[in-house]
Amino acid sequence: MELPERIAGEIVMADDPGKALRKWRQIFGISQKELTGYLHQSPSVLSDYESGRRVSPGVRMVRKIVTAMIEIDQARGGGTLQRYDEGSFSEAIPDRREFAEGMDAKQFVKAIGGQVVGGRSRMRRILWGYTVIDSLKAITTLSSTDYLKVYGYSSERALVFLGVMYGRSPMVAIRSHPLKPGLVVFHQPGAVDPLAIELAEVEHIPLATTDIPLDELMERLHSLA
Repeated sequence: MELPERIAGEIVMADDPGKALRKWRQIFGISQKELTGYLHQSPSVLSDYESGRRVSPGVRMVRKIVTAMIEIDQARGGGTLQRYDEGSFSEAIPDRREFAEGMDAKQFVKAIGGQVVGGRSRMRRILWGYTVIDSLKAITTLSSTDYLKVYGYSSERALVFLGVMYGRSPMVAIRSHPLKPGLVVFHQPGAVDPLAIELAEVEHIPLATTDIPLDELMERLHSLA
């Protein structure tokens, strides 16, 4: 399924179409004013849709809104579209999923049996998905294009690293890249390097660990998406 169809379908079929519409507008980084200006609509119309004050937009209107968001994104260079890939991921990215609704980092960490070790002050950040990354394969196979795939539709997501020894390399990589995740999780690390915790604090990114078995971790993650 192409991205426009997937977005439109999610909005139309959502229990709260207005909330789903707002989520996608925010993922694309488009303001209500910019979107309604592109559509030649009053800003209050979109505001009413998103807040539920107006009857949910019909399929035709949803299609127009989604098309406008994608065209605006393309005019900016297609950053959001480049992060989307319906095909197979790199070997370094065994799983990546989006959430229908936002989830705060504290709730996510609790759901995976995690423990916060750094960046506690930002645990109320809202996450829109997660990406599982094989740390060892990422070192040898992750290309610059694949790095964009790490972030899916939104950088406000949890990056769950497998095969971590101390956590220094993942945090150094995050530190050096302009895109920042909403949460970093190390699965069964041998230890957590103090530098990794320091970088999490500097970047204002919550850092957590989880020691549950990998199969159980994947089951819990899938139940969230």
